Amino acid sequence: MERSQERDGGEGMARREPGVGGLQLRREIGLWSAVSLMAGCMIGSGIFMSPQGVLVYMGSSGASLVVWAACGLLAVMGALCYAELGALVPKSGGEYAYILQIFGSLPAFLVIYTFVLLVRPAAIAAVSLSLAEYAVAPFYSGCSSMPQAVLKGVAATCILLLMLVNCWSSRLTTMLMNVCTVAKVFSLLIIVVGGAVVLSQGHGHTEAFLFAFHNTTHQSGRIGMAIYQGMWSFDGWNNVNYVVEELKNPKQNLVWAVMIAIPLVTSLYLLVNISYLLVLSPTEILSSDAMAVSWGNQVLGAWAWLVPLAVVLSTFGSANGAFFGGSRVCYAAAREGHMPQLLSMVHVHRLTPTPALMFTSAVALILVIPGSFGTIVNFLSFLGWITYGTTIGCLLYLRIKKKNLPRPYKVPTIVPVIMLLASLYLVLAPVIDHPQIEFLYIFLFLLSGIPVYFLFVYCQCQPKCLQMATLYLQLLLEVAPTAKNVD
Repeated sequence: MERSQERDGGEGMARREPGVGGLQLRREIGLWSAVSLMAGCMIGSGIFMSPQGVLVYMGSSGASLVVWAACGLLAVMGALCYAELGALVPKSGGEYAYILQIFGSLPAFLVIYTFVLLVRPAAIAAVSLSLAEYAVAPFYSGCSSMPQAVLKGVAATCILLLMLVNCWSSRLTTMLMNVCTVAKVFSLLIIVVGGAVVLSQGHGHTEAFLFAFHNTTHQSGRIGMAIYQGMWSFDGWNNVNYVVEELKNPKQNLVWAVMIAIPLVTSLYLLVNISYLLVLSPTEILSSDAMAVSWGNQVLGAWAWLVPLAVVLSTFGSANGAFFGGSRVCYAAAREGHMPQLLSMVHVHRLTPTPALMFTSAVALILVIPGSFGTIVNFLSFLGWITYGTTIGCLLYLRIKKKNLPRPYKVPTIVPVIMLLASLYLVLAPVIDHPQIEFLYIFLFLLSGIPVYFLFVYCQCQPKCLQMATLYLQLLLEVAPTAKNVD
């Protein structure tokens, strides 16, 4: 397909496709930036806070380590399935793009409806609140509780700062991700080495491994909730699929990014959990609000302040990756007519999806007000696994109905089958074994998208005031419609 280039000023060259009429996002994400994006999104606040939850639900240290390994395996299998889908449907948007292509408009709208209005902004809000808690803690060390207004203010500042960085330059955003990822990996290595030193000195709590599977739970619901907690720390394994149109050589680099990033993160998580279990007693683990801080106080002494700093950098990088990927999903949905047209536009000079970034920021800021980190993980995971299972179903459908499609990469059929069964288990087991009214609220929110779809998408009800607002905001924000990167 021919393309012409014209200079729009700012950072570089904007591209237009004949007959499409729109700017395109540039392909600026190479292999190592893709690895950094995936690893950087996964290594967030979860590994510093979730180990306690996994241990509480499983009841034993050995079973908790098995859950962490299983979570890493699930993330690898899911990402490999997504890599095949990304090669077959080379569009930004991840699950939304695949479900739209294969199952049609209504299921795709329900995915984007929950993603844009709840899942991604809530995740950004939760991670930002976690960052605020660790950033503020040194200034309130003598207090039993920190002022909520201060926590919310720091979280809101984090969101606004990340919005500005992402709006300014995609290249600057990827550079920030690379720096934060290096800092995260280094901080986790410090915890791993610290545990090894404690073990070599003979001071470790080795009884956690002598009776590793004592008191292990056999309740399916508790196992499912433990996997929810563990998978929160792997959240982001699918983020590269959200930005396929900005990935260099996506058919090859997508698979390589998965095979490098997820095994690296899984290995680090297992070693970090072993270090926690060696340094902290079971009582200390269960009574600690933040295991990493308790670990740092016992091992690092005067250098214990490095742990809150590491968590701040880790959560900042994770929130940055969530911003980067989440705004692209919003932008891709708007381009298909499932969100307001304004959200499908990019800045004419900087070629960043500014309206989508600003919208995601606005919803995240609203959710910061009532939100807290601890209440969000299980219910977002429940909704997430409904989406993952539907997406894996897309791949199996293509295997049955479109056998002759050219596939640059093909995952063994047993992998999507296992992922689909795991998705069904993780959706049904917690609901059946330990039903909670919040699960019903989430399901009702999902169903509420059906009348919204028929009113605004199927019947195309678009008030004139919305059209005028789109025009004025387009001029104010200096944004223009976009075309799709397909090469």
